[in-house]
Amino acid sequence: MRILSRLKDHLTAKPEVKLATYHSYGTASHLYLLGRAIDDDKLQMHKDQSFLRTLANTYKQFDSYEIPGAEVALLLPNGEVLKTETNAAGYFLFDKTISLNLRDYADDEGWVKLHVSFAGEVPNSIITNGNNFEAELLIPPKKASFGVISDIDDTILHTGVTSFLKWRLIKNSLFKNAHHRISLEGSPKFYRDLHDGKTGDEKNPMIYLSNSPWNLYQYLCLFLKINGFPKGPILLRHFRTPFDKTLRPEKPHKQKEIINILKTYPHLNFILIGDSGEHDPAIYTDIAAQYPDRILAIYLRSVNHRRQMKRVHSIVDNFETVPVLMVETSKQAEEHAREMGFIK
Repeated sequence: MRILSRLKDHLTAKPEVKLATYHSYGTASHLYLLGRAIDDDKLQMHKDQSFLRTLANTYKQFDSYEIPGAEVALLLPNGEVLKTETNAAGYFLFDKTISLNLRDYADDEGWVKLHVSFAGEVPNSIITNGNNFEAELLIPPKKASFGVISDIDDTILHTGVTSFLKWRLIKNSLFKNAHHRISLEGSPKFYRDLHDGKTGDEKNPMIYLSNSPWNLYQYLCLFLKINGFPKGPILLRHFRTPFDKTLRPEKPHKQKEIINILKTYPHLNFILIGDSGEHDPAIYTDIAAQYPDRILAIYLRSVNHRRQMKRVHSIVDNFETVPVLMVETSKQAEEHAREMGFIK
């Protein structure tokens, strides 16, 4: 009877919910902040955790309880409050021009701390953290010379996106502890050099892209941190299931995000970094053709896939709009960046 009682208590217990916020970007007068109202999985990723714990963490990340129709409040540094509502998948977005100068509240790196909360009660749920959740927004400092937009998968983190049926991608992303994932050789130092720029103190914004779902945000954020990459917004995408009936985006995720970034910072030029494994060469060269004066260089890490490399060479070999460099190592890209005057 005691076992049945405990089972009943478990089944009727109210879930603990939170507002998960994602590092995003903006300007002095425009903020773009994305987050999600979901259950608090209390995810803990330890360096010495067992395989079963890693598997449990993966399950928790994808077995999320989303909260649609919840009202979310964003508290600005001057006390002003903005409100929005979560969509069917629990996501909320603040995309708004404001009169407040957010740059006045940014730290030396350009990060502005904000706070979000549930504007009302969440039925049949317990709100964690006292209904106060921190969010961070990046506003590139005025001294920044350029920005960097980088892919993650097989560019700085080996995932195996070109493997047969992507089985290596699944194995590496879902069944490996983030503490045990090693960055591709030399990439953290190269990215820090780009962040520092020619003067060594430019604080150039670093923005990371991936086709991974938002469910893996904490995992990727931890990977970047423990490997010493510069802090930056991480832009992922909504995880679509076979039953998802929402309209598919007209443009690929990466292309849409890069164009949005270019439009957000019209006076800032960018370096694009990716790999030759999937669609980066076609997307990056297409964007460079549209914005020839905005893209300083394209660095593509070569992958071990002969047929794919043949296709990539057909795209980049005769592309002369901006410099495109195929590299085997980060050192090759670093040497080119130094010659171009991007780093000291």
